[in-house]
Amino acid sequence: MKLAVIYESVTGNTKQAAEWIAAGMNAVAGVEARAFPIDAVDESFVKEAMGAVIGCPSYMASITPNLRAWLMQAAKLGLAGKLGGAFATEQYTHGGGELVIQTILTNELCFGMLCYSGGAAMGRPCIHIGPIAVNGNIEAHNGMAHYEANFRVFGERFAKKAAELFA
Repeated sequence: MKLAVIYESVTGNTKQAAEWIAAGMNAVAGVEARAFPIDAVDESFVKEAMGAVIGCPSYMASITPNLRAWLMQAAKLGLAGKLGGAFATEQYTHGGGELVIQTILTNELCFGMLCYSGGAAMGRPCIHIGPIAVNGNIEAHNGMAHYEANFRVFGERFAKKAAELFA
């Protein structure tokens, strides 16, 4: 089963998060997951995929203008009926990551996707609506490495749910 992770990355942090999610997905037997930047999405792969997780960095407490433009034309990818998920990165704690995820999930719902949330039911780490990483650019006590496990776990949980739904 194919799964896609689609992202915009400005500094490389969101790309790293996307790769961690894909690695978590690929840890599930029978899953082939690939990560794509929005300017190089393999459309045939995404059309065949049973799920897609979309992410970007927080930009003024929302999605980036580039991701917004990409989402406006993403319906051509045939996302309806697929499992959807979202993730974000941000420069500092409370930088709007939750709003980024909610905006992406809202778009996915408008596409007709089934939105994934493991929530508290999956145990720790508790990832309610999607993982967020705070990079260390502004807050020295933070950094992407602190969040790797959350992104990998999210990818694995997402893949298991997709397999349950579509296998």
